[in-house]
Amino acid sequence: MEFVLDSSVTMSWFFDDEATTTTDGLLDQLNSDGRAIVAAHWALEVGNTLLMAERRKRSTVAESSHFLAILDALPIETDQETISRAGTASMTLARAQALTLYDSAYLELAMRRGLPLATLDKQLRAAAKKAGIPCLPKEL
Repeated sequence: MEFVLDSSVTMSWFFDDEATTTTDGLLDQLNSDGRAIVAAHWALEVGNTLLMAERRKRSTVAESSHFLAILDALPIETDQETISRAGTASMTLARAQALTLYDSAYLELAMRRGLPLATLDKQLRAAAKKAGIPCLPKEL
């Protein structure tokens, strides 16, 4: 299975109190025969979340480094068109759906690739539903 992955699902794999059986199932899918596509800014979002967790003493540098190594080993592809579409398609979508530009980039990517969107963000899920894009996990 191929899907667009956002940082909210990604970080649920790191924080035990945010993990669910359905988000863990997406990770299992990637570990078996799945493939995730991420927007160009995904690595910055993930890295910043890890950095903030370290500063808040919610995790350690070693835990962050270990998690990044795990992510690096997964079949995750960074979309090369995200940046070129930021000021056009993604911006238009952000305005129309009242999303941040970051979130609209994930939705634009899912729409362009015709893939489901893996997100825990309720506002992004609602916008995806309006656009006819299925979300993973199916239920929150």
